[in-house]
Amino acid sequence: MKRVRLVFMGTPAFALPALDALVAGGHSVAAVYTQPPRAAARGRKVRATPVAVRAETAGIEVRTPPSLRPADVQAAFAALDADLAVTVAYGLILPPAVLTAPRLGCINAHASLLPRWRGAAPIQRAIMAGDAETGVSIMRMDEGLDTGPILAAEAVPIGPEATGGALHDTLAALSARLIVDAVAGLAAGTLTETSQPEDGATYAAKLEKHEAAIDWRAPAARIERTVRALSPAPGAWFTHEGERIKVLAAAEAVASSDAPPGTVIDAALGIACGGGSALRPLRLQRAGRAPMARDAFLRGRPIAAGTRLPCPATG
Repeated sequence: MKRVRLVFMGTPAFALPALDALVAGGHSVAAVYTQPPRAAARGRKVRATPVAVRAETAGIEVRTPPSLRPADVQAAFAALDADLAVTVAYGLILPPAVLTAPRLGCINAHASLLPRWRGAAPIQRAIMAGDAETGVSIMRMDEGLDTGPILAAEAVPIGPEATGGALHDTLAALSARLIVDAVAGLAAGTLTETSQPEDGATYAAKLEKHEAAIDWRAPAARIERTVRALSPAPGAWFTHEGERIKVLAAAEAVASSDAPPGTVIDAALGIACGGGSALRPLRLQRAGRAPMARDAFLRGRPIAAGTRLPCPATG
């Protein structure tokens, strides 16, 4: 396989398998671009991104510009004289001067079957929507949002118990395999490009904090998909007596209910949902505690039948 001089651009843990695979494949990584260090949620300590930590460990130069638009940043990128730029969940827009600097251009591994779920949260949105499958697309980047021509793609089924965390790991590993093959194909001049159709395009909007709050007025099937999509992090949650409780796994209850949404309808934590449906949390977590199965949770934190769990405020 021809050795390629490349720039790797990525930020979260999802990008690590691709970076590792490219290094293991013998390619020359001239530099790694990643998001600047930010304060973590817990303790507010400023931490480097997972990609930055991995690159530094491998002895690769790390660059963390907050934007790629300044002329000096673009000149520094062009000075790397790269054959190719590979992006995986980088999080910054690549302006035209960056897109055209590498000899072979810029390619991206995206965690969906484009054009479905362009945007920031394709893994979670696919589960929330009840899609039967998703996958990874390798595309040549252009100035649009995940709109470039497709170089390679592979589908992955979404099973009835698939969680956001498990699907994340599966697609990260697939991204690594496909990106290595794509780099080899580009270097050899053997890849063909296929333009994306606009028909079927959807947008995977960034997850907002309020979406993790369980709205019992929604159908149980939709809530169950949201629980899986957000498990294990950030975790869907409800409140009871002022305490926030995460639900990491749930199932639709067999019995429907005409009780108001949010009403606990039995001793096994069946909860009335919209449209007469009901949901039964199976795995829960209190703040600062380890996740636990429903029965163990209820022994330590009983929630009696007839209890009305609040729904999030609307508007």
